Amino acid sequence: MKVLHVITGLDAGGAETQLAMLLRHTRHACDVVTLYNPGPVAERIRADGTTVRDIGMRRNTDVRALPKLRSLIAAGRYDVVHAHLYRSQIYARPAARLARTPVVVTTEHSIGETHIERRRMTTGVRGLYLASELFSDGTIAVSDVVRDRLVRWGVPARKITVIPNGLDTAALAFDPAARQRARAQFAIGPDVYVIGALGRLDANKRVDLTIEAAAPLLGERCALLVVGRGDELAALRATAQRFGVDRHVIFAGFQADTAAMLAAFDLYVAASAQETFGIAVLEAMASGLPVLYTTCPALHGVTTSQARQVPGTAAALRAALGDALAAGASHEPREPDGAVFDRYGIASTARRVDDLYERLLTRRPGPRFSGR
Repeated sequence: MKVLHVITGLDAGGAETQLAMLLRHTRHACDVVTLYNPGPVAERIRADGTTVRDIGMRRNTDVRALPKLRSLIAAGRYDVVHAHLYRSQIYARPAARLARTPVVVTTEHSIGETHIERRRMTTGVRGLYLASELFSDGTIAVSDVVRDRLVRWGVPARKITVIPNGLDTAALAFDPAARQRARAQFAIGPDVYVIGALGRLDANKRVDLTIEAAAPLLGERCALLVVGRGDELAALRATAQRFGVDRHVIFAGFQADTAAMLAAFDLYVAASAQETFGIAVLEAMASGLPVLYTTCPALHGVTTSQARQVPGTAAALRAALGDALAAGASHEPREPDGAVFDRYGIASTARRVDDLYERLLTRRPGPRFSGR
């Protein structure tokens, strides 16, 4: 079977990283197309042997992307077109139907209560989404929360399949040598307790709340390491300066080696206002880190001592940080909670996605393109 994945861009982010892992474990032949901004994840995918093409959109309303995509999809004679992220869904779903692709699938990675991928849920945004959804055979929701939000938005429940994001737990396993290298990169001593935050720097992640909560605890023996890039960087630097802790808040920027960055931490903090899954929390847990989080749908109904949910206020988060700091860094071998990761291995996720393609294809009349 031939599958084309269409994604808005391949800068570092949860959906982008999830696609890269899925490609490593799928049993089908795949290509990838980006609308713009191939980014660092595209290079990772190419290094793994998958073709990545960029159609070079100049702006979000560049309607020339539609005929470009239709021509590319038709020439590739794909059995399945799988769209990821809002903008690519708007263009790829109708383009795939115009190219007479047998099966069109969407993964909805990030729909919140008020925003979809940092885009406010206006009537126009919802209308475009639902109009293009008419061309789709099925939607993958990464959590029950996402499924429920999609149904409330107007996506038929019968078309939604819940398949959680997956993790390559072996790749994220704690490595003491990587810990030393990562800390040396930022001149962090071996005895410094490191509070970590990792991911895209946008307002929803509320890294500013983490800085505010941690500020009284930071000093020569405790630092906050913020890994990632995004629009909030300048504001976060200003926040650290306002609380007088700019010497103890380290902004690492984008770092390709996520496992090494997690190894450098002693505690992971996720203070998001909204989440649709919480992949970053699971990544930290896969590294064996203790975690404080405000919301993580992936852990709904899951009992684990490795992660603690806290209210989303500076005072509550500060109290939880104080407890963790008082306990100190663990000297035990860092191991993830096996009960959590029995549910979230990437091989299982890829198998379920592949199975969905095949079920949908059997319901479609006509021959498979790749079988001709």
